[in-house]
Amino acid sequence: MGRRVDPVRWLLLALAAAAAGAINSIAGGGSLVSFPAALAAGLSPVTASATNTLALAPAAIASAVAYKPELGDNARLAGLLALPAAAGSVIGATLLLAASPKVFETVVPWLVLGATLLIVAKDVLWKRATEAPPLTGSRRSLVAFGLFLLAVYGGYFGAGMGIVALALLALLHPMNIHQMNAIKNVVVAAINGTAAVYFLVRSAADLPAAAAMTAGSLAGGFGGAALARRVDPEYVRWAVVVIGAVLSAVLAYRRWG
Repeated sequence: MGRRVDPVRWLLLALAAAAAGAINSIAGGGSLVSFPAALAAGLSPVTASATNTLALAPAAIASAVAYKPELGDNARLAGLLALPAAAGSVIGATLLLAASPKVFETVVPWLVLGATLLIVAKDVLWKRATEAPPLTGSRRSLVAFGLFLLAVYGGYFGAGMGIVALALLALLHPMNIHQMNAIKNVVVAAINGTAAVYFLVRSAADLPAAAAMTAGSLAGGFGGAALARRVDPEYVRWAVVVIGAVLSAVLAYRRWG
């Protein structure tokens, strides 16, 4: 269990989570803001990761509900894909808590760097995915397996997983971005929601910090939807890339410096 944070730090965590929620609405990668904020508040890396996942789960579920009209005929498909996503999430969350904290501290700089590179490569991933031939029959199960592997990562850490999820979903059959976002939101809600329940049962998250971050992320998510119409997503994306690069360097220095 992480160290309890005082009210001033709760406010700072809420503000950081609000920024993360807005970033997720505009460009993705909000965890690269909220996770270091949890570290700065005095939480251990493992507790910070569990708390961040717990805090983001309500916003992920809210996004899935908000996009329900866009699911249409894909509602059953989204439900089926949520099953391997939930299973993978439990495995990832279990690995996070089962291994020594030193293992996570060793791996997390690379995870942050990888998430940062995913944001850089977002357009390339999307272009290649949409150019691929549609999957049918048994080949579609490969996408489900890919989402299962992604969910293992999501339960363990999760930053940037929405980008990969969209790239995988683009391989299924022709859909517009709103339909893919709707399915992606269901999958991400399954990943974050399942991991959040696991962390609650295992008392792995700092609940006051998670409450402050949840309030902030929900407010930021709603505000980000409006802000998205006024701010160029590219500016936000590259700001997140800079934050991710600096954070990976700082975490590497803390571990090996």
